Amino acid sequence: MTINFFNRDKKISKMGDFQEVKHIEGLQVSSVSADLYKNGRDDLSLFYFPEGANYAVAYTQNSVVSESITWNRENTKNNIKALIVNTKNANTFTGDQGIKGLDEIAKNLVENLKKIEIENGYEKTKIKDLLFASTGVIGEKFPVEKINKNITNLVSNLRINQNKLIWMKVASAIMTTDTRPKVAFIEIKLGDKKVRIAGIAKGSGMIAPNLATMFSFIFTDADISSVNLNKYLNKVLTNTFNAITIDSDTSTNDMVAIFATKKVKNKNLNDISSKEFLKFEKALKTVCLDLAKQIVVDGEGAKKFITVKVINSKTKERAKKIAFAIANSPLVKTAVAGEDPNWGRILMGVGKSGEKVDQKKLIIKIGDFIVAEKGKISPTYNEEKLQEYMKWDSIYIEVDLRQGRDEFECYTCDFTHDYIDINAHYRRS
Repeated sequence: MTINFFNRDKKISKMGDFQEVKHIEGLQVSSVSADLYKNGRDDLSLFYFPEGANYAVAYTQNSVVSESITWNRENTKNNIKALIVNTKNANTFTGDQGIKGLDEIAKNLVENLKKIEIENGYEKTKIKDLLFASTGVIGEKFPVEKINKNITNLVSNLRINQNKLIWMKVASAIMTTDTRPKVAFIEIKLGDKKVRIAGIAKGSGMIAPNLATMFSFIFTDADISSVNLNKYLNKVLTNTFNAITIDSDTSTNDMVAIFATKKVKNKNLNDISSKEFLKFEKALKTVCLDLAKQIVVDGEGAKKFITVKVINSKTKERAKKIAFAIANSPLVKTAVAGEDPNWGRILMGVGKSGEKVDQKKLIIKIGDFIVAEKGKISPTYNEEKLQEYMKWDSIYIEVDLRQGRDEFECYTCDFTHDYIDINAHYRRS
């Protein structure tokens, strides 16, 4: 079900590189250009639930947040009718103009949805039934006028049935510096009913734990309460979206949300002790990890995908702290970019974490090769073989603390000159 994560030729990605993503009943989607980028690309998206959807959402833990997140926290409830997403502008540090702009857009959208709702007998959408998501440059005036001019077009382009092309279109519309859209899909059987989970994501830079500028929107046709969607989401975040880092920067706009259209009347998905609950949780984690890894692979300027695993720790928290100390190290990331097996930088990362380790017990591996053990370089160390391994586009680093039984795995990418070029010119792109 997953795409080829390690296809590095990003510029020639074709439809065939991406997995099939099927229709989610109870969802309509649309994306258009509001010309926010001044080049005609899609930059405004709408996800509409005619009969409502239960949902759960996790936001950035940055203490500075987008006005869109503030609006969501103050206005929405457990069941919603629509999510509207814009790119190019983060709607952060826009003050009253940003908040009032969302109010104007919300009223405009509600008015435009009236015709569809009257014709089909749907319950009328209210302003408090809407969610917003914004991503892009911080501190610039929120483009209310441009967005409002395109709301009618956005609504008229809603698609009841989504196929691979439609999913790719909306996934592309939420991108900023991403080089490719990110989509994932899984279908599972629960009893005698099939349940679908589809997800899209964006993220390439300003990615770090605590949701990392990253969006992910996940949709299922299952009948799950908002309370239990929140339980599902919290359980899978730790080892998926909160297990990735590109540059250690946590955005002001991060958002991961899951929506349930309630169209498939399955049993036991609201019973946390049931087999069905666990099966759905596993499927949701698969989709989330797929999307999270796609974000890392598409890291700004990235050429290599890096897995850092810390094993045999006293606690999972200690393992996580050490893993991220290594994964966030510019020295480790640039060594990988330069295809240099400089394991001393990994050792440095272990130490800078602040966690106490026994140097004589410590074992460090790069790929399948033990590079350090018993307080010194391994007697089996072979620089030539390691340099050959470092040419791979997927690098595995393992640290064995030999102190306990807990472990944690996180994912990152290398730092190249392209990362600097992209971010030095970000506002002019």
